[in-house]
Amino acid sequence: MNTERKLAKRVSYAKYGYVFSLPFIIAFLIFSMYPLLYTVVIGFTDLQGVGVTDFNFNWNVEGPDGNMLSPFHNFIDVFNSPLFRTALKNTIFIWMMNFIPQIVLSLALASWFTNKMLKLKCVGFFKVLFYMPNIITAASVAVLFSAMFAHPIGPMNDFLMRFGFADSPTHFLQNRAYAQGLTAFIQFWMWYGVTMIILVAGVMGISPTLFEAAAIDGANHFKTFFYVTLPSLRTVMLYTLVTSFVGGMQMFDIPFLFHEGTPGAPQNSTLTTSIFIYNQAMLGMRRFNRAAAASVLMFILILICSAVLFYLMRDKDAAKQKKEFKQREKARRIKG
Repeated sequence: MNTERKLAKRVSYAKYGYVFSLPFIIAFLIFSMYPLLYTVVIGFTDLQGVGVTDFNFNWNVEGPDGNMLSPFHNFIDVFNSPLFRTALKNTIFIWMMNFIPQIVLSLALASWFTNKMLKLKCVGFFKVLFYMPNIITAASVAVLFSAMFAHPIGPMNDFLMRFGFADSPTHFLQNRAYAQGLTAFIQFWMWYGVTMIILVAGVMGISPTLFEAAAIDGANHFKTFFYVTLPSLRTVMLYTLVTSFVGGMQMFDIPFLFHEGTPGAPQNSTLTTSIFIYNQAMLGMRRFNRAAAASVLMFILILICSAVLFYLMRDKDAAKQKKEFKQREKARRIKG
């Protein structure tokens, strides 16, 4: 028996974990890491045009003034572009318009579905129903809403005119406010179900004893929600906020497909940073260097904002305790 135990201890299964991980690592390096690094490199070059394989780094390229370009010429050029700044403002504004109502509704639904005192029926059915919009492809959703708000004949215009809310058809897709509002609403409609499911899982992970203690103390539903549920969802809320922010900054499919043929219409009101990058790379001169520079700038911006969110929403008590523990350990080592 002792011999068998010694042999079992000698056998290491760690190598099998590396073997099973190898296909993912290889695929990640080829299809993710290499394009990412190559994009960063292109941002420092003069690469333009389809089929071009040769390029020069900016510090080897002569500018209009006869001097060599700065290594960061493309990044400065993109950042100073009024169109890029408009796209960045639109992206942040549309994301906020869809995320704020999304998180409010998702929290309300999560609290409602997990409240055992209400004894709700068919909870599973409603969860699936609210999650359904996320299953539909973005192309189908864009075509659906484009047809609903079509001009001059469309279901929405027909409804407004039939019941006397409008005297003439409204061109929703040519109005800045309507275009941004509809784009934000589509994003909200598609993603609130996912956020709800995540928050439901977070609420179900809270210890029932906290809710029982709140009930014994006489706390009503609102106080329980604000003083027990929300503080306990700090980590889940952070995850939801960061992932939503990252996805929002990469918003492309809905605003692009919703206004297919004229991306960013009307008057660049739905022009997002991803559409800006697409236009730089796929239209006109095929300025891959500017598109790469814009992509790197967005990567840096998302990284910085995500770090700030992590810092602001950190558990201050846990951080304080960790700091005090380190100080005690340091003092103990000095004395020792």
